[in-house]
Amino acid sequence: MEILVRLWKEEKGQDLVEYALLLVLISLTAVAALRTLSQAVSDTFSTAAANLTSATR
Repeated sequence: MEILVRLWKEEKGQDLVEYALLLVLISLTAVAALRTLSQAVSDTFSTAAANLTSATR
């Protein structure tokens, strides 16, 4: 029981956990944004390639 009370009162590792959670949140947001951005870039290049192909015929 004494260990649990000490762990509850101690705040030394709290900052590290908060930074880790923040890093995870930023990473997940970046991955989601890159997926959306990569699809948009792919669509743009596909459209450009189709336009170039039809313009040369």
